[in-house]
Amino acid sequence: MVLTDTPVTPARRPHAAWTVAAVAALAIVAAGAFTTLAGLFVDPLRREFGWSRGSIGFASAVSMVLYGLVAPFAAALMDRFGMRRIVGGALVAAATGALLSTVMTAPWMYVLTWGVLVGLGSGAMALTFAATVTARWFVARRGLVSGALTAAGVFGQFVFLPLLSRVVDGHGWRTGAVVPALMALAVLPLVLVLLRDHPADAGVRAYGAREFTARPPAVAGAATRTARVLANAVRTAPFWLLAGTFAICGASTNGVMWTHFTPAAHDHGMPATVASSLLALIGVFNVAGTVFSGWLTDRIDPRRLLAVYYALRGVTLLSLPMLMTASVSPPLVAFVVLFGLLDVATVPPTLALCREFYGEDSPVVFGWVSAAHQLGAGLAAFAGGATRDAFGSYDLVWVAIGAACGAGALLSLVITRP
Repeated sequence: MVLTDTPVTPARRPHAAWTVAAVAALAIVAAGAFTTLAGLFVDPLRREFGWSRGSIGFASAVSMVLYGLVAPFAAALMDRFGMRRIVGGALVAAATGALLSTVMTAPWMYVLTWGVLVGLGSGAMALTFAATVTARWFVARRGLVSGALTAAGVFGQFVFLPLLSRVVDGHGWRTGAVVPALMALAVLPLVLVLLRDHPADAGVRAYGAREFTARPPAVAGAATRTARVLANAVRTAPFWLLAGTFAICGASTNGVMWTHFTPAAHDHGMPATVASSLLALIGVFNVAGTVFSGWLTDRIDPRRLLAVYYALRGVTLLSLPMLMTASVSPPLVAFVVLFGLLDVATVPPTLALCREFYGEDSPVVFGWVSAAHQLGAGLAAFAGGATRDAFGSYDLVWVAIGAACGAGALLSLVITRP
């Protein structure tokens, strides 16, 4: 045996911030699985209950609007009660709504279960949760982390679609509703055990911080604070410009693509499973596009990034009516790749501008901006179904939303940085 006096250097552990980010990503993935599933329910619900596309789309619209409206309050409640409690409760609410939807018999029940419970639960784990994690736990790499957490939501929204589509086709829409509920309940123990509310809880500095920061006291009056932050923000021009552009973002993603792409493709003879696979491919490129957008946001003027993103997205949507066929063609694949890269790329620069303008209140302000995103999504989801019922085609929907994206590009350039 050879003895040595050389000390053994212990392995360096990853910073606790990365564990928190990983658990947050899992919760966001679980929440994301609920948000695009409603598009797979349209045809099964019409066949079983005879409901119109408009009534089904109304439940989706309620879910999207509440998804956005709960976000700023969720951010304030996380300051009051902590991320662990709010996210854990949100997982339970979304899972409960999905499970109760399996026994519904009327449209109002669909609105209550999938519209209200799933909307509130998934909304509390949406973009403001990512903003809160990023603001509390990271000083360096904020753009990258916000992009990665946004990509986690996209992953949950799209990557499970082909599997869920096969479940719905083979075992019915009720089984499809149970699957994301079980996923949410599976993530719940990890959230309760590993999700820390503040770096001080783990006895560490925020990642990239030079000084240790004590945990701030709980902020009472979450609803009052949320309303006060909104009252201050609405007096500023950047808030309205960010809210307006993000409403267009919601209309062109959640509102039409996530809700109506599958039934629109089915109108052209494409099987729902194939259309869902294309949406999943959009999700794959979403991950790459959002992470890359976060990296770019740390280096390039966010306003210019937003203008480019909206302009390119508008061009892709305007071309979609010419690309829809019964089979998958190379031009349609090109659309899927480009739209995927652009789909959620708007989030990191929008969040960066909120931080730049509103400082410590930025998670709450971003929550209100996200509410505008979901309001635009809800209106587009309802209008898309109603337009299809009235004209027998989605072509007018794609053209109108594509033109709105062009307006979003111009609005992005009007934002004046402080």
